Order: sequence, then structure tokens, then C-alpha cells
Amino acid sequence: MTSVFIVAHRERTEAAQLAQTAVRWLSERGHDAWMSIADADALAVEALGSDRSPSEAGLALSLGGDGTMLRAIQCLDGAPVPVIGVNVGVLGYLTEIEPPALLSALERWFASDESAGDWRIEERMMLQITVDRIGTEPLRDGDPGQRWRALNEVVLEKGESGHTVRLLVTIDGAPFTSYAADGLIVATPTGSTAYSLSARGPVVSPQHRAMLLTPVSPHMLFDRSLVLDPDEPITIEVTGYRKVEVSVDGQRVLTLDEGDTLTCVPAAETARFVRFGPRRFHQILKAKFGLTDR
Repeated sequence: MTSVFIVAHRERTEAAQLAQTAVRWLSERGHDAWMSIADADALAVEALGSDRSPSEAGLALSLGGDGTMLRAIQCLDGAPVPVIGVNVGVLGYLTEIEPPALLSALERWFASDESAGDWRIEERMMLQITVDRIGTEPLRDGDPGQRWRALNEVVLEKGESGHTVRLLVTIDGAPFTSYAADGLIVATPTGSTAYSLSARGPVVSPQHRAMLLTPVSPHMLFDRSLVLDPDEPITIEVTGYRKVEVSVDGQRVLTLDEGDTLTCVPAAETARFVRFGPRRFHQILKAKFGLTDR
């Protein structure tokens, strides 16, 4: 028996229908499935709600778009649980399966292991984000304090319209420069096609391991993105008096004050996606932007 954790888009009826279809199929074959109580309540499928830890699952099923995939990864909290993404919505970068192929995907997953070649696990780098506040003790190893993981990015940006924030960037222990900007984005290769792209950051294959530093509307001559090695930690210090809002994968997590610092390094954990066929990132990019062959 395999336990399956389901994460579904809370505002799409099709996601609720797919969840019920998946649960029936799984139950008939001796597997069990559940979703968070909040998801179950939002989709009016209260019977599927449970407070069990997602880390108990042997498989996660994401029913939605890229945002739902990000939420599934956050729910797993670093647990090495493979995720099957079913695309309920427009073309996404992370999801692979279309709704009509849901049951065949589950059949392929349960019928064989990875060595048979019917599916494979694609691992994606994540960021570990640590915050140290001025006047408090620095975090120690194992301290669960101000730490987060991000699959796409962490964003530091102004909280007040009409003003810039000042952020000092240190790379691999050496000061780089101070930015006067609307904000800064530290992204993974997976996140290079998210907010970083809209801020004119580079597109990076998700097969790479790298950290991208992209300024948002910089008020300074230097306005380029940096693509850094994973072994080059990025530390950002708030040097101005204006408060800085921090978001992780699109979710606001805290506010930084002058003197507070945020550090990004690659996380020890990876996101694990189940892939059922060749998945060429550049072809997804081509379709997303409607690029032609000639």
C-alpha cells in the first residue's frame, strides 16, 4: 500500500473532480490518499481532509498549475517525496500530465520502478534561506528559527510605494555592492522563468545548479543579473532605514529592518518530480512564448 498526498488548486472545480477520481482509483487498488484539511474544505471534499504529515506519503499528486506545484513542495518541507504534476490550467513549466492522462500516469507509476524506464525522477535544486536579525543570537546548525526553502526564488522588495530600498550584497564572504532598487531576487534555475524573468533576468536550464541575483528596477548604473556558482553564498543586508518585505515562492514571510541580513545557499534537499517522457525545457519555453522555427 502507498499513501498519496494530494494538493489541489482551491478555486478550480476540475481539481476537485480529479482528486475524487484519483482517490477512487487508488482506493480500489488498496492505496490511501488524503489532502490537507484546508484544501479539502475549500474544494468541498471534506472527507479527504486529514492532519497527517505530508512527509508520510510515498507519492504526492499536484492538481493545478505551477503555483500548486510550488505549494506541494512547500507542504513536503524537504521530504524526499516524488511529485506528479497534473496541469489544470494554462501551459506551465513544472506540470507535465494533462487531466485525461491522470489515471494512466498513476498506472505507470505503480506498475514499475524507475529502472524499468516507464518514468524517471527529475531533481531540482532549491534554496535554503536564513535570516539573522540585528540584536539577536545568530542561528546555529539545527536551529529551526528563521529558515525557509524555495524552489523558485526569494524576493526582497520595498514595502512602501514610491521609494527604493538599500541592500548591501556580499558574495562568498566579500562585499560586492550596494543596490538602490525596488528589490532583489535570488532565484534558482527553476525560478529563472518566474519573477526573475519579468525583471529581465536570464533564462537558465533547470538542469543547472546555480543562484541568480536579479535587481528589480534598480536606480543605479549597474542593472545586470549575476549567475553565481552554488558554492558562492549570497548575503543581503538591509542598509537603509526603510523596511524590506521578504517573499518565498510568492508567499510573504516576514519584514526586515535596517541591519537585518538574509543569506541564500543551495538547500541540501531537492524537489523531486516524476517525469514520464522526454521533457525538453527549451521546447516548453518555445511553446510558452509562441516562438517559430524560422
